[in-house]
Amino acid sequence: MTATGASEGVGARGAPVDGPWWWARRRSAVLDVFLAAASALECVWEGTNFAHEAQLPELLGILLGLLAGPVLLVRRRWPVVVVLVSIAVMPAEMGGLLSVVGLYTLAASDVPRRITALLAGMTVVGTLVTTFLSLREDVAAQQDFRPPMWFVPLMALAVGLVLTAPPVLWGLYIAARRRLVESLRERADGLERELSLLADRAEERAEWARNEERTRIAREMHDVVAHRVSLMVVHAAALQAVALKDPEKASKNAGLVGDMGRQALTELREMLGVLRTAEGAAGRGAAASGAPERLAAVASQAGAKATVQARPSEPSADGASAGSSPAGRSVSAAAVSEPGVGDADSEGPCLTELADLVGQSRAAGMVVELMVDGAAEQETAAEAGRRYAPRVERTVYRVVQEALTNVHKHAPGARARVRLAHRDGELAVQVENGPCDGGAADAGLPSGGNGLVGMRERVTALGGVFVSGPTEAGGFRVSAVLPAPRTSPA
Repeated sequence: MTATGASEGVGARGAPVDGPWWWARRRSAVLDVFLAAASALECVWEGTNFAHEAQLPELLGILLGLLAGPVLLVRRRWPVVVVLVSIAVMPAEMGGLLSVVGLYTLAASDVPRRITALLAGMTVVGTLVTTFLSLREDVAAQQDFRPPMWFVPLMALAVGLVLTAPPVLWGLYIAARRRLVESLRERADGLERELSLLADRAEERAEWARNEERTRIAREMHDVVAHRVSLMVVHAAALQAVALKDPEKASKNAGLVGDMGRQALTELREMLGVLRTAEGAAGRGAAASGAPERLAAVASQAGAKATVQARPSEPSADGASAGSSPAGRSVSAAAVSEPGVGDADSEGPCLTELADLVGQSRAAGMVVELMVDGAAEQETAAEAGRRYAPRVERTVYRVVQEALTNVHKHAPGARARVRLAHRDGELAVQVENGPCDGGAADAGLPSGGNGLVGMRERVTALGGVFVSGPTEAGGFRVSAVLPAPRTSPA
């Protein structure tokens, strides 16, 4: 900051400096040059009069005026110097413009207020003394004018205040206004920076939300569709193996393949329909922020609906399901209506459907054992309903579904055991399979490597613990524990 309060390097309104030396702007330099010239002329004229009255050489008065008047050139840089010079030349009754402009510049600068008050007081005293002496001489020179005794001191005081108070007060006002403008500008700049930061953070949150929803949609599609397609491949491999040896069993397996294919197509059609609806709404300028949640809800609904429609009965002795009848295979995509926008957390499979999920793997030829431990093991599916939050039950269902799908992919012919434990305040699930049966035919199912990642993301998102890894017997184990407070039965 300069002595006048203007920032070095910027103008009074934030413009870059384009003036010479200490002037922020060229017009300020022009103004100061004009004031210095006027002050120099005034001081030269007053210095000449003083030299005549004091019987001094006229050249001395001119030199004094030329030295004192141009001091206004440095008023913005050294305002204290200007005021001191004006006080110094007061006995010569010169420097009126110098004093007024100097006091204004001093009051408008960033010079400490105690210094401003001291110099203003010295100017008042100097003006008062000079005016008093001058008025007394003038009154004494006029024989016919006899004013009261208080006249000369009062007039001297009035002149001192008139020449000192207005420039000081105006300078203080300008300084206060400048500080206010600077504070408002700084506040506006701060608000602009904060708004920019908020916009950046909002964009980051939006991008994070988009990535989260993409991951969620991909996880739902993987869990719902991949399981169906995996079972289709397993049934197709079994069909190829027994086509010539056991035509009846081959026919049942073919029916199961058809059922699974129709269910997968129905689920894909519903999810793609939601995506097309969201894209159309976005193209028309409508808000499509609920599309990811809607798609996740549709994926869960489709999985639950397909499970109910293709719920197998107890497997027969040859491992085929009685649900392979023509009625069970008549899953029509046209019968599925457009799903509405619902809460993704309130839809999807529940724990009562785990038996049906295990039954589908049994129908595909896997030996699966389902064990339920805890207080809920005595309850029937109709009595239990949803005992936990929908997200918890859906997560447990998806963990079991993906674990059984991995057994079909990586350990064909292996025995599997699904264990569900109801504990106090938590729900535990474990899916363990034995080593792969060397005599079983490998269905050749591809693996994208996202199954375990998706299960871990689901469990940890609910504050649970997920552990997976090989067993000592050569199999694989998947375990998950989720915090699950009980809810009232529906």
